[in-house]
Amino acid sequence: HTMAQNLTYWKERLSGSPALLRLPTDHPLPTVRSYRGARKSLLLPKALTDALRELSRREGVTLFMTLLAGFNALLARHTAQEDILVGTPEANRDRLETEGLIGFFVNTLVLRTNLSGDPSFRELLQRVREVALGAYAHHSTPFEKVVETLHPERNLSYSPVFQVMFNLHNLHAGRPRLGDLKVEEVDCDPGTTQYDLMFEVSERPNGLSCMAVFCADLFAEETIGRWLGHYR
Repeated sequence: HTMAQNLTYWKERLSGSPALLRLPTDHPLPTVRSYRGARKSLLLPKALTDALRELSRREGVTLFMTLLAGFNALLARHTAQEDILVGTPEANRDRLETEGLIGFFVNTLVLRTNLSGDPSFRELLQRVREVALGAYAHHSTPFEKVVETLHPERNLSYSPVFQVMFNLHNLHAGRPRLGDLKVEEVDCDPGTTQYDLMFEVSERPNGLSCMAVFCADLFAEETIGRWLGHYR
């Protein structure tokens, strides 16, 4: 697709979408949003993870789509909204020229799912599949250009277009081999977040690790812990 075709797709796809996902917060929305973040984690056990993989295989969807459908259901339940917008990062390295380069190529895709009509989970899976495939087919448009095209009303209380993110980390590749250098993963909590809520799911040998990174000025840790339980 050309840039113009991609922009037309995103304009049509996101036109008329709600400006704000109204999650029930523990504290009022600040006039100017802060970037103070906190984290809470939960492990989905291996038996559940295996069952989710089997469900995905049976329904012709990816594990990412199944996990995102569950996240959409959670958001719809807690907001009483049927039009759910979620951001997701995309590696954006589909060209041979960029595969080996060091640098930041990640782009953000907006996945807008319609949950109206009280769909079964199976039906929701197919809706999410269609949304995700459409977004991936038009992934090369920088998110900044999409925002520019949409001209959303700007508000210092929340980020434009979407306020929640969802991501699945596939860690099967293991640690990189760098000659004599020994590489290990270090868990680092910067204490900040760009979004109201971000769900990061990582594949582990013992299941799926779900980490919620949340705006500490909006939510109490107990609330997010409860939502993680609902997600499970």
